[in-house]
Amino acid sequence: MAGAHAAIHAAIANAIKATGVVVRLEPNEWLSVLKRNENAVVVVAEGGMFKKSFRYLTSYRGLAFFTKSDQALVLPGRAEVITAKSISLPDM
Repeated sequence: MAGAHAAIHAAIANAIKATGVVVRLEPNEWLSVLKRNENAVVVVAEGGMFKKSFRYLTSYRGLAFFTKSDQALVLPGRAEVITAKSISLPDM
């Protein structure tokens, strides 16, 4: 199962690199998009040097959606969660 998670993460990362399309949303807007996706895969990473933050990435209808929150978000139980060491996004 770990290999499948890595493959999904790699696919999302490659899609972002290939297209450069990342939609940045506020956490509540991001959760709204996530709730529309029945088979959601969410990549989560903790980050921040001086202040802890949580970063979230998911895809929906061919687009990648990203948010950053000071507090951990409550994700729907049906979401498949992949914990990553970090999430790197292209500069916008």
